[in-house]
Amino acid sequence: MQISKRFDLRRGFSLIELLIVIFLISLIYFLGFQGVEFDKPKPKALTPLNLKSTLLQNPKFQGKGTFMCINECQKCYWRSDIQAPFEPYESPIALLPLEVYTLDEENALRKIEYERYQDQKVCLLINFYANGSSTPLILEDEKGSYFLPAFFEEPMRFDSSDDAKEYWVKKSNLVSHEGDFY
Repeated sequence: MQISKRFDLRRGFSLIELLIVIFLISLIYFLGFQGVEFDKPKPKALTPLNLKSTLLQNPKFQGKGTFMCINECQKCYWRSDIQAPFEPYESPIALLPLEVYTLDEENALRKIEYERYQDQKVCLLINFYANGSSTPLILEDEKGSYFLPAFFEEPMRFDSSDDAKEYWVKKSNLVSHEGDFY
């Protein structure tokens, strides 16, 4: 009697029993999870501080292009070439109504007044060039002012557009005098 108990303890599942268990588990899985989409990483909403980096990581970005927003920066468009038509930008947008500035020849702030697109006022237009640069701008919304540099530096937030202008001029002077050391 003791020998048969040992035999029962060592006895495992047969191959057919294992196949049936696998079949039932897979059937329950496919019936239960059919049509369920697992969370994919959602793209970040565009803000003045992540605008350039988000656009450069966008699959539509092919080295150059133009980004444009209308309707108080609530609807945006992208085109990959100057000849191409604008396509709607589908990712989330968290831009507030913006005032956009550039510097004139005398390093004074000049507000940019854009044309209209689809009979709506354009509030932002940024060009991205093949050499990796973009249009340098100062953006201002109710939360502050933001300097968007032309090249590799990250955008920065300032309390006022004058502070952003001073930073822009200082950085421009550093770059223009970089050759003085040779």
